[in-house]
Amino acid sequence: MQVATHPGNFHADDVFAVAVLGLAHGSIDVVRTRDDAALAAADIRVDIGGRSDPATGDFDHHQRGGAGERPNGIRYASFGLVWREFGAGLAGGEESAAAIDERLVQGVDANDTGQNISTALFEGIRPMSVSGVIAGFNPPWDVELSAAEEDTLFAEAVALATGILERELRGAKAYRRGLDLVRAAIERSADPRVVELDRKLPWHETVVTTAPEALYVVYPKSDGWGMQAVPRALGEFANRKDLPEAWAGLSDADLAAVTGVPDAMFAHAKRFYASARSREGILALARQALDGA
Repeated sequence: MQVATHPGNFHADDVFAVAVLGLAHGSIDVVRTRDDAALAAADIRVDIGGRSDPATGDFDHHQRGGAGERPNGIRYASFGLVWREFGAGLAGGEESAAAIDERLVQGVDANDTGQNISTALFEGIRPMSVSGVIAGFNPPWDVELSAAEEDTLFAEAVALATGILERELRGAKAYRRGLDLVRAAIERSADPRVVELDRKLPWHETVVTTAPEALYVVYPKSDGWGMQAVPRALGEFANRKDLPEAWAGLSDADLAAVTGVPDAMFAHAKRFYASARSREGILALARQALDGA
Protein backbone atom coordinates (compact mmCIF):
# COMPACT_ATOMS: atom_id res chain seq x y z
CA MET A 1 0.00 0.00 0.00
CA GLN A 2 1.28 3.45 -0.92
CA VAL A 3 0.61 6.39 1.40
CA ALA A 4 1.26 9.95 0.26
CA THR A 5 1.80 12.98 2.47
CA HIS A 6 3.39 16.39 2.03
CA PRO A 7 7.16 16.99 1.88
CA GLY A 8 9.14 19.48 3.96
CA ASN A 9 8.61 20.10 7.66
CA PHE A 10 6.30 17.58 9.28
CA HIS A 11 4.06 17.72 12.32
CA ALA A 12 2.75 15.23 14.83
CA ASP A 13 -0.60 14.86 13.06
CA ASP A 14 0.81 13.58 9.76
CA VAL A 15 3.51 11.54 11.51
CA PHE A 16 1.01 9.78 13.78
CA ALA A 17 -1.46 9.34 10.92
CA VAL A 18 1.18 7.48 8.92
CA ALA A 19 2.09 5.45 12.02
CA VAL A 20 -1.56 4.37 12.41
CA LEU A 21 -1.72 3.32 8.78
CA GLY A 22 1.45 1.30 9.19
CA LEU A 23 -0.04 -0.54 12.17
CA ALA A 24 -3.34 -1.08 10.38
CA HIS A 25 -1.97 -2.26 7.04
CA GLY A 26 1.47 -3.64 7.81
CA SER A 27 4.25 -2.60 5.47
CA ILE A 28 3.46 0.66 3.64
CA ASP A 29 5.35 2.71 1.10
CA VAL A 30 5.39 6.38 2.11
CA VAL A 31 5.78 9.03 -0.57
CA ARG A 32 6.25 12.66 0.47
CA THR A 33 5.26 14.75 -2.53
CA ARG A 34 3.06 17.50 -3.93
CA ASP A 35 3.05 16.10 -7.44
CA ASP A 36 -0.56 15.69 -8.54
CA ALA A 37 0.06 12.51 -10.48
CA ALA A 38 1.92 10.89 -7.59
CA LEU A 39 -0.81 11.90 -5.16
CA ALA A 40 -3.49 10.46 -7.42
CA ALA A 41 -1.56 7.20 -7.74
CA ALA A 42 -1.32 6.70 -3.98
CA ASP A 43 -3.83 4.46 -2.19
CA ILE A 44 -4.14 6.90 0.73
CA ARG A 45 -3.39 10.61 1.06
CA VAL A 46 -2.67 12.06 4.51
CA ASP A 47 -2.57 15.77 5.42
CA ILE A 48 -2.63 16.79 1.78
CA GLY A 49 -5.13 16.97 -1.06
CA GLY A 50 -7.83 19.13 0.50
CA ARG A 51 -10.32 16.31 0.96
CA SER A 52 -11.65 14.14 3.78
CA ASP A 53 -13.27 10.92 2.59
CA PRO A 54 -12.21 7.50 3.87
CA ALA A 55 -13.92 5.84 0.90
CA THR A 56 -11.41 7.43 -1.47
CA GLY A 57 -8.45 7.20 0.91
CA ASP A 58 -8.34 10.93 1.68
CA PHE A 59 -7.55 12.18 5.19
CA ASP A 60 -6.92 15.92 5.00
CA HIS A 61 -8.27 18.80 7.08
CA HIS A 62 -6.89 21.84 5.27
CA GLN A 63 -9.90 22.36 3.04
CA ARG A 64 -12.16 25.36 3.60
CA GLY A 65 -14.35 24.61 6.61
CA GLY A 66 -11.99 21.93 7.88
CA ALA A 67 -12.91 18.27 8.32
CA GLY A 68 -15.35 18.55 11.19
CA GLU A 69 -14.99 18.46 14.94
CA ARG A 70 -15.72 16.21 17.89
CA PRO A 71 -18.72 16.80 20.17
CA ASN A 72 -16.41 18.61 22.61
CA GLY A 73 -15.34 21.08 19.91
CA ILE A 74 -11.84 19.77 19.22
CA ARG A 75 -11.37 19.83 15.47
CA TYR A 76 -10.08 16.89 13.48
CA ALA A 77 -6.58 16.97 12.03
CA SER A 78 -5.15 14.15 9.94
CA PHE A 79 -4.27 11.99 12.96
CA GLY A 80 -7.82 12.15 14.25
CA LEU A 81 -9.33 11.44 10.84
CA VAL A 82 -7.19 8.34 10.36
CA TRP A 83 -7.73 7.22 13.96
CA ARG A 84 -11.50 7.60 13.59
CA GLU A 85 -11.36 5.20 10.66
CA PHE A 86 -8.87 2.62 11.94
CA GLY A 87 -8.61 3.12 15.70
CA ALA A 88 -11.35 0.73 16.82
CA GLY A 89 -9.92 -2.07 14.72
CA LEU A 90 -6.48 -1.57 16.22
CA ALA A 91 -7.65 -1.06 19.81
CA GLY A 92 -10.15 -3.92 19.83
CA GLY A 93 -13.26 -1.80 20.21
CA GLU A 94 -14.77 1.67 20.16
CA GLU A 95 -14.39 2.21 23.91
CA SER A 96 -10.65 1.56 23.91
CA ALA A 97 -10.21 3.63 20.75
CA ALA A 98 -12.11 6.52 22.36
CA ALA A 99 -9.85 6.36 25.43
CA ILE A 100 -6.74 6.68 23.25
CA ASP A 101 -8.41 9.47 21.28
CA GLU A 102 -8.94 11.37 24.52
CA ARG A 103 -5.48 10.73 25.93
CA LEU A 104 -3.33 11.13 22.82
CA VAL A 105 -5.09 11.93 19.55
CA GLN A 106 -7.11 14.98 20.57
CA GLY A 107 -4.07 16.78 21.98
CA VAL A 108 -2.18 16.29 18.72
CA ASP A 109 -5.16 17.40 16.65
CA ALA A 110 -5.77 20.47 18.79
CA ASN A 111 -2.14 21.52 18.50
CA ASP A 112 -2.30 21.23 14.71
CA THR A 113 -5.64 23.03 14.33
CA GLY A 114 -4.64 25.91 16.61
CA GLN A 115 -6.76 25.10 19.65
CA ASN A 116 -5.43 25.62 23.17
CA ILE A 117 -6.57 22.85 25.51
CA SER A 118 -4.42 23.65 28.54
CA THR A 119 -3.32 26.67 30.53
CA ALA A 120 0.07 26.99 32.21
CA LEU A 121 -0.09 27.55 35.95
CA PHE A 122 3.43 29.01 36.00
CA GLU A 123 4.21 31.94 33.73
CA GLY A 124 6.72 31.20 31.01
CA ILE A 125 6.67 27.44 31.57
CA ARG A 126 5.53 25.38 28.60
CA PRO A 127 5.75 21.62 29.24
CA MET A 128 6.98 19.53 26.33
CA SER A 129 4.12 17.82 24.53
CA VAL A 130 4.22 14.84 22.19
CA SER A 131 3.68 17.31 19.34
CA GLY A 132 6.80 19.15 20.48
CA VAL A 133 8.80 15.94 20.61
CA ILE A 134 7.83 15.09 17.04
CA ALA A 135 8.54 18.63 15.84
CA GLY A 136 12.06 18.26 17.23
CA PHE A 137 12.84 15.73 14.50
CA ASN A 138 12.73 18.53 11.92
CA PRO A 139 16.09 20.14 11.13
CA PRO A 140 16.89 23.60 12.58
CA TRP A 141 16.13 26.59 10.38
CA ASP A 142 19.78 27.03 9.43
CA VAL A 143 20.35 23.44 8.30
CA GLU A 144 19.57 22.54 4.70
CA LEU A 145 18.89 18.91 3.90
CA SER A 146 18.14 17.01 0.73
CA ALA A 147 14.68 15.58 0.21
CA ALA A 148 16.06 12.12 0.98
CA GLU A 149 17.56 13.34 4.26
CA GLU A 150 14.27 14.95 5.23
CA ASP A 151 12.46 11.71 4.45
CA THR A 152 14.87 9.86 6.73
CA LEU A 153 14.00 12.20 9.62
CA PHE A 154 10.31 11.72 8.88
CA ALA A 155 10.76 7.94 9.02
CA GLU A 156 12.54 8.26 12.38
CA ALA A 157 9.65 10.33 13.73
CA VAL A 158 7.14 7.76 12.45
CA ALA A 159 9.10 5.00 14.20
CA LEU A 160 8.85 6.89 17.50
CA ALA A 161 5.13 7.54 16.98
CA THR A 162 4.58 3.88 16.15
CA GLY A 163 6.19 2.85 19.42
CA ILE A 164 4.00 5.28 21.36
CA LEU A 165 0.88 3.93 19.67
CA GLU A 166 1.88 0.32 20.26
CA ARG A 167 2.28 1.00 23.98
CA GLU A 168 -1.03 2.84 24.08
CA LEU A 169 -2.75 -0.06 22.35
CA ARG A 170 -1.25 -2.61 24.72
CA GLY A 171 -2.21 -0.48 27.68
CA ALA A 172 -5.77 0.06 26.47
CA LYS A 173 -6.38 -3.64 25.94
CA ALA A 174 -4.88 -4.52 29.33
CA TYR A 175 -6.94 -1.76 30.96
CA ARG A 176 -10.19 -3.20 29.61
CA ARG A 177 -9.26 -6.67 30.87
CA GLY A 178 -8.45 -5.17 34.25
CA LEU A 179 -11.84 -3.50 34.52
CA ASP A 180 -13.59 -6.87 34.41
CA LEU A 181 -11.39 -8.15 37.23
CA VAL A 182 -12.07 -5.05 39.35
CA ARG A 183 -15.84 -5.38 38.81
CA ALA A 184 -15.64 -9.00 39.99
CA ALA A 185 -13.68 -7.95 43.08
CA ILE A 186 -16.32 -5.34 43.96
CA GLU A 187 -19.07 -7.94 43.64
CA ARG A 188 -17.36 -10.46 45.93
CA SER A 189 -16.43 -7.95 48.66
CA ALA A 190 -17.77 -9.10 52.03
CA ASP A 191 -17.61 -5.49 53.23
CA PRO A 192 -18.48 -3.02 50.45
CA ARG A 193 -16.23 -0.45 52.11
CA VAL A 194 -13.09 -2.50 51.36
CA VAL A 195 -12.38 -3.84 47.87
CA GLU A 196 -9.71 -6.55 47.83
CA LEU A 197 -7.90 -7.20 44.56
CA ASP A 198 -5.85 -10.33 43.90
CA ARG A 199 -3.26 -8.27 42.01
CA LYS A 200 -2.50 -4.62 41.37
CA LEU A 201 -5.01 -3.42 38.76
CA PRO A 202 -6.22 -0.11 37.27
CA TRP A 203 -9.11 0.25 39.71
CA HIS A 204 -9.74 3.99 40.08
CA GLU A 205 -12.36 4.55 37.38
CA THR A 206 -14.42 1.46 38.18
CA VAL A 207 -14.34 1.82 41.96
CA VAL A 208 -14.96 5.56 42.02
CA THR A 209 -17.83 5.44 39.52
CA THR A 210 -19.53 2.14 40.42
CA ALA A 211 -18.79 1.42 44.10
CA PRO A 212 -20.14 4.38 46.10
CA GLU A 213 -19.61 2.68 49.47
CA ALA A 214 -15.97 1.74 48.85
CA LEU A 215 -13.49 3.61 51.05
CA TYR A 216 -10.29 1.57 50.61
CA VAL A 217 -8.76 -0.74 48.01
CA VAL A 218 -6.21 -3.37 49.10
CA TYR A 219 -3.94 -5.35 46.79
CA PRO A 220 -0.74 -7.44 46.78
CA LYS A 221 2.53 -5.85 45.69
CA SER A 222 6.09 -7.03 45.21
CA ASP A 223 7.09 -6.48 48.85
CA GLY A 224 3.81 -7.10 50.65
CA TRP A 225 0.34 -5.55 50.47
CA GLY A 226 -0.84 -2.01 49.81
CA MET A 227 -3.96 -0.06 50.69
CA GLN A 228 -5.20 3.11 49.02
CA ALA A 229 -8.01 5.46 49.97
CA VAL A 230 -10.68 5.85 47.30
CA PRO A 231 -10.85 9.42 45.90
CA ARG A 232 -14.12 11.31 46.10
CA ALA A 233 -14.03 11.83 42.34
CA LEU A 234 -11.80 10.92 39.43
CA GLY A 235 -8.84 13.25 39.14
CA GLU A 236 -9.23 14.59 42.70
CA PHE A 237 -6.84 14.14 45.60
CA ALA A 238 -9.51 14.41 48.30
CA ASN A 239 -10.49 10.98 49.65
CA ARG A 240 -13.81 9.58 50.76
CA LYS A 241 -12.10 8.73 54.04
CA ASP A 242 -8.49 9.58 54.88
CA LEU A 243 -6.34 7.13 56.76
CA PRO A 244 -6.01 7.93 60.50
CA GLU A 245 -4.05 11.07 61.26
CA ALA A 246 -1.98 9.23 63.89
CA TRP A 247 -0.46 7.07 61.13
CA ALA A 248 0.69 9.91 58.89
CA GLY A 249 4.34 9.62 57.89
CA LEU A 250 5.13 6.63 60.13
CA SER A 251 6.90 3.47 59.06
CA ASP A 252 8.00 0.07 60.36
CA ALA A 253 8.35 -0.09 64.17
CA ASP A 254 6.77 3.34 64.72
CA LEU A 255 3.72 2.44 62.64
CA ALA A 256 3.48 -1.00 64.25
CA ALA A 257 3.53 0.58 67.70
CA VAL A 258 0.69 2.97 66.86
CA THR A 259 -1.48 0.41 65.06
CA GLY A 260 -0.66 -2.77 66.92
CA VAL A 261 -0.09 -4.48 63.55
CA PRO A 262 3.36 -6.12 63.78
CA ASP A 263 4.11 -6.15 60.06
CA ALA A 264 2.85 -2.64 59.25
CA MET A 265 5.37 -1.04 56.89
CA PHE A 266 4.46 2.50 55.89
CA ALA A 267 1.76 5.16 55.96
CA HIS A 268 1.98 8.15 53.64
CA ALA A 269 2.00 11.58 55.25
CA LYS A 270 -0.89 12.60 52.97
CA ARG A 271 -3.01 9.78 54.48
CA PHE A 272 -4.02 8.09 51.23
CA TYR A 273 -1.72 5.03 51.27
CA ALA A 274 -0.42 2.43 53.71
CA SER A 275 1.32 -0.92 53.41
CA ALA A 276 2.01 -4.08 55.37
CA ARG A 277 4.02 -7.21 54.77
CA SER A 278 1.04 -9.59 54.76
CA ARG A 279 -2.58 -9.78 53.69
CA GLU A 280 -3.61 -10.21 57.31
CA GLY A 281 -1.66 -7.11 58.22
CA ILE A 282 -3.18 -4.90 55.54
CA LEU A 283 -6.70 -6.09 56.36
CA ALA A 284 -6.06 -5.28 60.03
CA LEU A 285 -4.98 -1.77 59.02
CA ALA A 286 -8.08 -1.44 56.84
CA ARG A 287 -10.37 -2.38 59.74
CA GLN A 288 -8.67 0.20 61.96
CA ALA A 289 -8.94 2.84 59.24
CA LEU A 290 -12.68 2.16 58.88
CA ASP A 291 -13.20 2.73 62.58
CA GLY A 292 -10.64 5.52 63.03
CA ALA A 293 -11.05 9.28 62.74
